[in-house]
Parts: sequence; structure tokens; C-alpha cells
Amino acid sequence: MSERRQDGLGGQDNGDKQNKQNEQDEKQPMRHGYTTGACATAAAKGALTMLITQQPVSEAEIWLPAGFAHTFELIEGEFTRDMAQVATIKDAGDDPDATHKAKIVATVTWKDGGGIELDGGVGVGRVTKPGLPVPVGEAAINPVPRRMLTQMAEELLGEYGIAPSRGVRIVISVPDGEEIAKKTLNARLGIIGGISILGTRGIVVPFSTAAYKASVIQALQVAKATGVRHVVLTTGGSSEKYAMKMNPQLSEEAFIQMGDFVGFSLQHAKRLGMEKISLVGMMGKFSKVAQGVMMVHSKSAPVDFGFLAQVAAEAGAELQLQQAIAEANTAAQAGDLAAEAGLSTFFDKLSEYACRHALEHIGGGVTVETALVTMKGDVLGRAEIVG
Repeated sequence: MSERRQDGLGGQDNGDKQNKQNEQDEKQPMRHGYTTGACATAAAKGALTMLITQQPVSEAEIWLPAGFAHTFELIEGEFTRDMAQVATIKDAGDDPDATHKAKIVATVTWKDGGGIELDGGVGVGRVTKPGLPVPVGEAAINPVPRRMLTQMAEELLGEYGIAPSRGVRIVISVPDGEEIAKKTLNARLGIIGGISILGTRGIVVPFSTAAYKASVIQALQVAKATGVRHVVLTTGGSSEKYAMKMNPQLSEEAFIQMGDFVGFSLQHAKRLGMEKISLVGMMGKFSKVAQGVMMVHSKSAPVDFGFLAQVAAEAGAELQLQQAIAEANTAAQAGDLAAEAGLSTFFDKLSEYACRHALEHIGGGVTVETALVTMKGDVLGRAEIVG
């Protein structure tokens, strides 16, 4: 369950947002934050320490998978002989994370029979669909945070000489988790009732490309596990909304926001056995796909207006329109010129080029469809090629 995909990626179209993010990446390094998994581990360490020592604790240091230790400030600590509870406030750094400033609470109680038992409380989601790294029915605490929590507890119990016959139960809660989850795509992935406790390295890297890619793979895995064989890849929330109207027969798991990572998403969709891949997007990015560009960030490659003019010529445009398209400032403007001239075949041909380049990129073997839409959701052009 990716931090980016579920606890930071909302419903708006991501094109402009990603452009701003990448522009910021090129400036001064931004402050990283800490994952919900790291916060949960720190809170649990504080709570377990209080349970063992019967003394208040105001901070906890943990070792992060990223390769360094960090000390977390703890708040609202309380304890009895049989229970201890403490919280920490998540700091996501300069990452636009839905869980930034969320309160992560750990409650630790003794249990007979030894061992470490983990569960989620209020505001931590439950997994209801296959395809995620946590089994159906369990709390949405990802594998790495589970290992961090278990290892921390085992080491602390050993450090204080607690007999192996005595274990602990750790419950992680997020009081506002159910509300926070409404800003995420958790429900679509089958995580109900709250957020996920996430993180593979313990830190949140601002605008992490790796996190975004991981979220795409995860969404594709859920789609496969729920029986989807036709996925629809979009560049963001707006294009996804229009794609859903175009494909009402498909379940919500079939719709995946790929952002700028067209080629990457195509490759993994094929790898995971999808039989048909639909691409739905707007002129700005999909004119690049038609050129053969598979990473469509604004700075990855310029729009080739000569190519667009050539496509217009193939569609039967008069020389004056071809020249106007060649001199356009943006792909959207080029599209407006073609639309005003009633040249609908221009968009069909662009869609066909996008299909062909997509199939070439992944080596065929699947059916690829491309649909070009306007900002209002009107279909400009469409093509489908069986690979």
C-alpha cells in the first residue's frame, strides 16, 4: 500500500500538480518527513517502555530502514499496570501528504503466551480485497511497518529481561483516520474504515517518483486480483472521471491514474496479464504519446508541432491549417485549431499513433485503445489496435 497512492494522491487531475512538483525538485532540497509506519513504531516503543518501566516517556528513538535513527516526540502518554498508550504527530516534511499532522496512537497491553500481536484500532483501515500485501480481513498495516513494530517490541522485551512466556498486544489507531481516508483512494483498493500504516524506508521523500510508480503497480495488482483484464490508464482525476463515463461496464478497480508514467504503466499492465489497456487523456500529454514519448512530464520532451502539422496533413487539412498548427504555442491550441476546422480525423489519427507507439514500447501482445478528451470530457478522437 503505497504512501503516495493512498495517503496523498487525491482526485484532482495530476498533470499541473506534477509539473509544479518536479519544478520544485530542481530547486533546493526539500525537507523529508516520516511515514505512518515509523510514527506507529515510535509511539509503540514509547507505550511499551511506559508499560514496562511504569514511568512516563516523552520521546522515543527508533532505527529507520532508510539507515539512520530518529527521535520522535511523544504526547498524551498514560499508563496503568496492564496498559500504556501514547501518541505522536506525523510530520510528512515538505510532502503534500494527506496524513501530514495526523495523530498516530499506540496502545500496548500485556498478553499471556508470549509473542507480539499487532492490530489496527480506530481510523486504521481493514483490507477487504485481494491483491494487497496484507491478507483480506487484517488491519491495513503494511509488511515493513509490521516488521518494524515486531522487531522493536522483541528487542525491548529482551532488553528488560521480560520472560518469553509474556508477550504484548500492540494496537495502532489514528483518531482522524476515517476522515483522512476520504481524501485517498483507499476505498477503491479495498481498504475500509481508515488509512493504511505504510512506509518501506521510514521516511517520506517529497514528491517521490518511486512512490508514485509503486502506487501504480499496487493498483494494477489489485485490479488483477479482483479479476480485471481491461484496465484504463489516465493522467489524473479529471481524465479518469471522463474515462469512467466512457466505460461504465468496468469496475472501479479497472481505473488507474498513471500520472506522467505512460510507458512504465503500460509495461506493468502487460506484465500483470491485462488483455486490453485503454489510455484516456488530453491533448497536452497525449500528443507526446502520439510522438512516441512515454514519459510525458512537461520537461521530458517538447511537443513536436511539426509532427502535429504532419498528422493534420494526413487528416486532410488545408495548407493554411497545417501552417497554423505548426506555429501553435501549445498542443491544446493545435487541437483547438483542428476542432474549429471540423477536422475530427486529426484526433483519430493522433489516437492511432498513440496506440501504435504504446504497442511498440511494450512489444505487442495486448489490445491498446486511446481516447483523446477535452477539458470538459468530450471525446475528440479514438482508436483501438489489437497487438
